[in-house]
Amino acid sequence: MNKILFTAILTFASYFLATIAFNTQHSILLALIVMLVVLWTNEALPIGVVSLLPIVLFPSFGILGTEATSLNYSKSIIFLFLGGFIIAIATQKTHLHVYISNKLLTLFPNTPRGILFSLSITAAFLSSLISNTTTALLLIPIAMYLTDNIKLKMRLVLSIAYGASIGGIVTPIGTPPNLILLGFMDQHALEAIPFIKWIFLTAPLAFFMLLIIPFFLSIGVNDIRFDAELSHKEKLTKDQKRLLYILGSLVLLLLVNSKIEPYYSGLGLNEKGILLSYGLLMLVPKVGFLEWEDMKKIPYEIIFLFGAGFSIAAAFSSTGLALDIAKYLLELTNLPVILLIMLVAALITFTTEITSNTALISIALPIIYSLSQVTNIDTTLILLVATICASYAFMLPIATPPNAIAMSSGAVKVKDMAKFGMIFNILGILSITAIALLYWQYAL
Repeated sequence: MNKILFTAILTFASYFLATIAFNTQHSILLALIVMLVVLWTNEALPIGVVSLLPIVLFPSFGILGTEATSLNYSKSIIFLFLGGFIIAIATQKTHLHVYISNKLLTLFPNTPRGILFSLSITAAFLSSLISNTTTALLLIPIAMYLTDNIKLKMRLVLSIAYGASIGGIVTPIGTPPNLILLGFMDQHALEAIPFIKWIFLTAPLAFFMLLIIPFFLSIGVNDIRFDAELSHKEKLTKDQKRLLYILGSLVLLLLVNSKIEPYYSGLGLNEKGILLSYGLLMLVPKVGFLEWEDMKKIPYEIIFLFGAGFSIAAAFSSTGLALDIAKYLLELTNLPVILLIMLVAALITFTTEITSNTALISIALPIIYSLSQVTNIDTTLILLVATICASYAFMLPIATPPNAIAMSSGAVKVKDMAKFGMIFNILGILSITAIALLYWQYAL
């Protein structure tokens, strides 16, 4: 009850503070967002319950209608998650993740630090080729099996989520905000960033983050030893072989389907449809591995969580709050370039924490573009900073798909993610600002 009372006090305080700079409707929206974030963080209510509150609260306060709010809970990307969750359940049911875990432990040092680095690097590499969402869905079941130590398990899961986000920025196809940026640049007749040049621009940043984050996650747990029985050799069962072939075909299809502009246009298949199709394949008799009863294991609260994120983004846009924020930003155009880049980086990073990064970057890019037109800052540079920061948010599950999938594992609490994520957010902002000024400014 104390947590709910604390949430109420913060909500009212946020409203009165917001009225200093915003109108009543916008102040109410900001207060409601504060309330949702605090409830997600202090876990005063179940995460699924909090995630459904916008359907009740937004219409009640005149922010967004019931129909307009509830539509956000059935976005097509949610079915990508659904397919991925079903595949993850099949992986766990066949114990394929046990076999993969054993192989992983024979390839890397059998220490927490070694495995944290290996999981982060593997996640980063895969997410640079296929979506960071798919990468997290495929790898997190493996991390869940590696140890029974709750503290270490939480950090292993976070290493995959953060590694997937880190690697997702390395190529234009790694995460949706990258593709949104390229589409926006084309729409505004800005020179496109070629695929290979994108890699050269982003790889140093990803490399730095992959050095820092796994090392930081290993502090305090590096003396923990993995269970001895994990290292014994096993042979694949028939079910595991069949699932491995299916997953191999999925990864191959995702790779072949990926665009590499301007060199290769891909197959043109919808990735959401691919993941859902493979998920449903898990329920086909004699092909799949699941019964309908297994569907009870799907973490529906995470699906509701994303619906809440999309609803917040829709409310930002429909109420005009995004435009109001843009006006305030335009008043800061006389700031030195370094402060302006850092401000944009911080604003995008922390705003992404409370809404889907895909939805946010769609709203933010026009605002940032307008900002660049009245300053002496390079337009492509500041747009790239904003886009990367939309993926480098590590505090809350709603911020990025890998964060949400980490939460769905049950090994991570919001307060743990927030504790580590705050530090990594600051490191990300500082490193992105530094690389933008020292490298991108001259390479673009």
